[in-house]
Amino acid sequence: MSSRACPAAVLFDMDGTLVDTEDLWWDACVEVADGLGSPLGEADREALFGLSVEDAALHISGGPGAGAVESLLTDAFTRRLKNGVTMLPGAVALLEALHAAGIPAGLVSASPRPVVDLVLETVGGHRFRLSVAAGDSARNKPAPDPYLSAAALLGVDPAACVAIEDSPTGVASARSAGCAVIVVGPSDAGSGPSATSGVSGTNAVTAVPTLESVDLPLLRRLVSRAPL
Repeated sequence: MSSRACPAAVLFDMDGTLVDTEDLWWDACVEVADGLGSPLGEADREALFGLSVEDAALHISGGPGAGAVESLLTDAFTRRLKNGVTMLPGAVALLEALHAAGIPAGLVSASPRPVVDLVLETVGGHRFRLSVAAGDSARNKPAPDPYLSAAALLGVDPAACVAIEDSPTGVASARSAGCAVIVVGPSDAGSGPSATSGVSGTNAVTAVPTLESVDLPLLRRLVSRAPL
């Protein structure tokens, strides 16, 4: 692989990483929980951060009826997305830089396919070589399957890819797939035993405040595992 083609691909999480949808997701969860007579508190907001719709439904329902709750959540979230979504700072510039460098971008989301496709209509599906949604792989995040599926579809080694995430669930998925990982946002988004302050291992994590801090030299250093 030439230096110009390194990394082999950059794989983006969607909600909270590329697009500002976290408040929309929380509002959808609150609506559904209120309708079930199970109001959510601030601790629930933290617990629901980064969860797939399936896991969020289990959290809200407590187990029974989770399938029906999953459908309610998807519907409530989709209604809000139809009003449009906002790309987060630095997202468009980074995607354009990847395109100019010939580096494929993939979207790897824990959201259902209807949600992913709706967001892609807004942000431009042409910006991504492929997208992986819930149900497109055997298991959802935090399992490695979504990132492994994306790498396989692109025909690249996951270890030659950089994943960009914003939640512990997503970081765990990308790391277990073998990707180098960037976590965007608050310093505790990738906290826990899986996170590091730099890049020293084969799938360590580096944190940045926004996508505006991510450029091609950083991506290349992460894949080469060179010190920052």
